[in-house]
Amino acid sequence: MAANKTEASQTTALITGANKGLGLEAARRLGAMGWTVFLGSRDVGRGQAAVDELEAEGANAVLVPLDVDSDESVAAAEKLVREHTDHLDVLINNAGNPGHFVDPAEATAEELHGVYNTNVYGPVRTTHAFLPLLRAAENPRVVMVSSGGGAFSVVTDPAQAVSKMHELAYSSSKAALNMVTVRYAQAIPEVKFNLVTPGEIANGKFAATDMNGHRGQLTVTEGTDPFIKLATLGADGPSGIFIDRLGPVAW
Repeated sequence: MAANKTEASQTTALITGANKGLGLEAARRLGAMGWTVFLGSRDVGRGQAAVDELEAEGANAVLVPLDVDSDESVAAAEKLVREHTDHLDVLINNAGNPGHFVDPAEATAEELHGVYNTNVYGPVRTTHAFLPLLRAAENPRVVMVSSGGGAFSVVTDPAQAVSKMHELAYSSSKAALNMVTVRYAQAIPEVKFNLVTPGEIANGKFAATDMNGHRGQLTVTEGTDPFIKLATLGADGPSGIFIDRLGPVAW
């Protein structure tokens, strides 16, 4: 896409970590709806390949080099997006870091720091940087990609596999993201802030992605169903909720 301004009537979305998996599928689905999709990718080569793939399908996609771990990268991404549009309807904070699943007895602060930098500080960086563009939209929405592993209701349920997955970094980072999102929703009522997990908690199912070695029982399309639901909320839609593919998730 050329560097001209996006038409004011055009619905726009920025998705972080969108060069593959759930992020790319969300971009594909929103692009198929006629949206302009800003495809955030830390790897420029893979990001361009993803943009080329979407454009071949008829989507209007723009590559945005974006490493959510870096203040400088996020600032440059905001500047680039602003060259194309004067508003941002939807921000999907999808980029994530699973960590190394270190046993709690062996986990160090450094292990947690790397995961938190992506999973907690990353969404805060992007939200802070893009909030002015979001506020310029008529019905701005922010979708935070969390995990069932970030819900106390899931982690403390012996029937859930994650209750036996002994690690500190990933699950606690997603729990922190949940709280961050609720606090945003309370403080900034003109923007909808909501959370998704790409699975079916009641059935113990999750989407197959690189992050989980494609062990999930759901497709990336099924996994992105709640992404699309929250990204397309109307002006009277909720804020501060946590859902999976089947409905609300208990905190």
